Parts: sequence; structure tokens; C-alpha cells
Amino acid sequence: MPAYVIVETDVHDPEQYARYREASPDAVHSGGGRFVVRGGELAVLEGDWSPSRLVVLEFPDLEAAKRWYDSPEYEEAKRLREGAANLRMVAVQGLDEPL
Repeated sequence: MPAYVIVETDVHDPEQYARYREASPDAVHSGGGRFVVRGGELAVLEGDWSPSRLVVLEFPDLEAAKRWYDSPEYEEAKRLREGAANLRMVAVQGLDEPL
């Protein structure tokens, strides 16, 4: 059953954050994940949520998403992000079959 990692990002230092953006795809792919959304145009449909940047990753399952987050490859990418952005990140299990 697929799992999705949803990331809301507030970037404070675009130059430093660019180094993280360059390193993160290799870390995601090495963990068996792929980018589904990567900072595209946003449209708030309801409520007062106004994220400046959203990312959605897909993994084979929730355990794979957790292993990726704790992996040495992603730890290295996270160090590049320190001080450049604040993140809120959750992993959620998807459906076996879309409804």
C-alpha cells in the first residue's frame, strides 16, 4: 500500500536551500521514493492555509517512508537544509485502490 510524505516548507535562505533541493532527489530515490509534487503552483481551496511551498513524495509503504527519513542519505541532505528553511512533514498511508 503506497504512502505519501507531505512537506510544507518556509524558505528563509533560497541560496542555501537550493543546495538541499539539488541533494534531496538522490536521497528520495535511494529510499525507493519519487516526487509527485515539487513546489508547483498552489491554489487554496478552503480555510486560511497559505503554504509558500509544498512537496509530496510517494513511497511503496509507510515503513519505506520512515526508513528513508532516517537514512544516512537523507541525513546528509537535511544538514544542507539547516538554517535555510522550516519544514512541517507528515507521512500518511495511502489506499490500495483509489476510490
